[in-house]
Amino acid sequence: MNIRPKVAALTAGVFVVLGVAEILVEKQVVMPSFAELERVDARVAMRRINFALDLVIDRVAVPAADWGNWVDSYRFMQDRNPDFIKTDITNVALRQLNVNVMLILDADGGVVASKSLDLKSDRPLGLDLADRKALPPDFPWRANLRDARPARGLLPTNRGILMLAAAPVLDGNGGGPARGMMVMGRLLSASDVRSLGAQAQADVTLLAPGAIRGREQLTERDDLTRVYRTFDDVYGRPVMTLRVDVPREVTRRGQAAVTYASVCLVGAAVVVLVLLVIVLNRLILTPLAVVTRHAVALDEGRDLTTRLDLGRTDEIGVLARELDRMVARVAESRTQLVDQSFQAGFAELAKGVLHNLGNAMTPIGVRLASLRERLRAAPGDDAEQAVAELQAGAANPQRAADLEEFLRLACRELAGAVRSAQADVEVMTRQASAIQTALAEQLRSTRNEHVIEPVRLTELLTQSLEIVPDSCRQRLAVDTDDTLRKLGVVRVARTVLRLILQNLIINAAEAVRDAGKEKGVLRVSAEITREGERQQLHLRLRDDGVGIAAQNLERVFEKGFSTKSPETNHGIGLHWCANAINALGGRIWAASEGPGRGASMHLLVPLAAGETMSLAAVREVFHA
Repeated sequence: MNIRPKVAALTAGVFVVLGVAEILVEKQVVMPSFAELERVDARVAMRRINFALDLVIDRVAVPAADWGNWVDSYRFMQDRNPDFIKTDITNVALRQLNVNVMLILDADGGVVASKSLDLKSDRPLGLDLADRKALPPDFPWRANLRDARPARGLLPTNRGILMLAAAPVLDGNGGGPARGMMVMGRLLSASDVRSLGAQAQADVTLLAPGAIRGREQLTERDDLTRVYRTFDDVYGRPVMTLRVDVPREVTRRGQAAVTYASVCLVGAAVVVLVLLVIVLNRLILTPLAVVTRHAVALDEGRDLTTRLDLGRTDEIGVLARELDRMVARVAESRTQLVDQSFQAGFAELAKGVLHNLGNAMTPIGVRLASLRERLRAAPGDDAEQAVAELQAGAANPQRAADLEEFLRLACRELAGAVRSAQADVEVMTRQASAIQTALAEQLRSTRNEHVIEPVRLTELLTQSLEIVPDSCRQRLAVDTDDTLRKLGVVRVARTVLRLILQNLIINAAEAVRDAGKEKGVLRVSAEITREGERQQLHLRLRDDGVGIAAQNLERVFEKGFSTKSPETNHGIGLHWCANAINALGGRIWAASEGPGRGASMHLLVPLAAGETMSLAAVREVFHA
């Protein structure tokens, strides 16, 4: 798995974890805090309802205390004057006091005077409390009556819940002794419940006692938070339950805010994730992928000519520069190794050839020395003089006979020398054939495949110029066409092609010299041609030298053919160039428009499929 999907997965995983953490915080912290706020608000609302109810009861207790501390009320409890009841305890008085019932009790709890009124209809209310002659024996306020203490509370009646307040009957100055108790009450109506809710700014509902278990209870629905509270009567028994409904507006608004924040957070996370991926991809992953692809390409293609050239100053840039330096050093070492191996191969070949030639030439030399001595000892010169003297005519017949006898003997000896020489020649011919056979075997044993190297043609041409003699470089200016640079990297037998180019450059310089020019130009161009599925490198070298006659265009590559003098015949020869190109599977040919019009040398070198990478392809791969 590549590092890019790993980084993307890790980054996405981090954001997913953060998203899950955000959801957990929202569910476990934020939303519960909103719910707790609503619960607190609901309980506060219930406390406000309780306080408002106390205020309503206080509004009943105030007139009860006023009437209890009234001189007329104190005097009535003493003289029981009926006029007080007729003139003061009237419907108008109850309506003004906004109470439904008024009782005046004596010190024993007996009812001295009572009055009840329906404030809406102005009719008697028919309240059971007002119809009593005395308080029940177990009425809790009897102790307050004895101790002259005020009291207040709730009391269930036949007409509903009565908000009841009582105050001792005093002398008008707050003094005593107390002569009874003034009791006033007001029924808790639906309007009073709505008023309580309005004062507390909450929705209040009156429920029957026993609606809940316990004194207070809180429940929650999706839209409401409800608080129940049970209120006791003066006996300490549950008399009613109030329910406060608080809309869950905090949760709703909080949920909306959290949702909006979550959406914004998710959007921001996506944007940050995209930006982070883009930044990581641009600053780290893409350069790292370029370095990786470059290293893989070096391993697979063994092309040591390409460079990263990232132009960065960070760690990846330092890594790329060090990798380029390392590859450059490896390429230089490999080039030197190939050159040394090539030269060592030639030296080893020459060593073997010389050794075999030495072994084969020793008997030939011995036999040639023996033949030379026999031919030197042959009476050839004496026979010539004898023939000349006989032709001139010998004066003495005996002399002539001696000369003739000498010639017969000399001819016999010369014939023997010739037969011996023929035998030696046959032996030396066989030995020469053995030498040729040994050379052929030596050459066959050294026919290894050429080392194929990736190289730029511009660099190959520069290497070829380095081994050209200075006199040739000074006479010839090499003009490289832009096609060499555009072709980029090709894989060829660099050492062989370098020697071929060296020889062709030398020949071009000599052609310029033979044309009588001080300075000439050699134009070099290249292209990739295709024959079926086979790619070939076509190199063209055109000079402005002496040119080649039409009848010599094919002969220039023959063995032993040369138009140059032996003193100036540099290089290893066009014949070797032709053989070397043929060994590579290519060919070479010459073209010229005639003497004095320059010449062109064409080289066609096969390339393996997929072994050529143009400069545009290099840039596309390493700088996309």
